[in-house]
Amino acid sequence: MEIKRSGSRPSGKGPAAYFTGAVRIDPLFDAPDPARARGASVTFEPGARTAWHTHPLGQTLVVMSGAGWVQRWGGPVEQIRPGDVVWFEPGEKHWHGAMPATAMTHIAIQEALNGSPVDWMEQVPDEQYRA
Repeated sequence: MEIKRSGSRPSGKGPAAYFTGAVRIDPLFDAPDPARARGASVTFEPGARTAWHTHPLGQTLVVMSGAGWVQRWGGPVEQIRPGDVVWFEPGEKHWHGAMPATAMTHIAIQEALNGSPVDWMEQVPDEQYRA
């Protein structure tokens, strides 16, 4: 058994290569081998969002506070609120983030395949974000 104490892992800033706007990432867990699950609490300030990306084994988002948007490639932008749970299929191209005037925090859970839990792609331009 291992207990990770609250505050024992430092918060990080979402890198500009993968995020637009101010994003804070608070790591929650990285399961040791042979397990592959990883989780983080991610807070998006108003207007902040991820770049387009995929996850080799899928991703689950659990919205904790605020209001946000999610979109899968070719689909409409959909609103998410606290208590909502979003599942993205393995390889499904998508983005997620806060609404323009409201921050949003979610817990993101995904598994790593060959050491990588995510494949990053192009940024979501303002025109597409506001669609």
